[in-house]
Amino acid sequence: MNSRTFPEIMQRFAEIKIDEAFDMIVAIANGGLVPAGILNQRLQLEVKVLRINFKDENQRPRYESPKLLQPVDFDFKNKKILLVDDRIKSGSTIVVAREILKDAKIIKTFAVNGNADYALFNESCFRFPWMV
Repeated sequence: MNSRTFPEIMQRFAEIKIDEAFDMIVAIANGGLVPAGILNQRLQLEVKVLRINFKDENQRPRYESPKLLQPVDFDFKNKKILLVDDRIKSGSTIVVAREILKDAKIIKTFAVNGNADYALFNESCFRFPWMV
């Protein structure tokens, strides 16, 4: 599996333009936590966590489909949400997240790598430097 360096990824974080105003960042745990933390430093928005899991650390499915592991414990109704994950390839986790957050006013997606409204990269999978 290819990899990207932390400086390369941080350079992309610095260059990406996010011109929309959001009420909150929602990180899909666990992969979205690091990118959401980096975005929080820039956007100064509260970060909430949506505990959905589908794949293991080797990107193999753990469940038949993405699964909500804990109930949502924050108010998202009528909020503008930036939904953050590390990797969005098949989109199945994002579909589940959008359904869970369907009462939000707007949901836009952010990915370090993948198909998203805001993406740093959109290429074949690579190992993130913060993963061991």
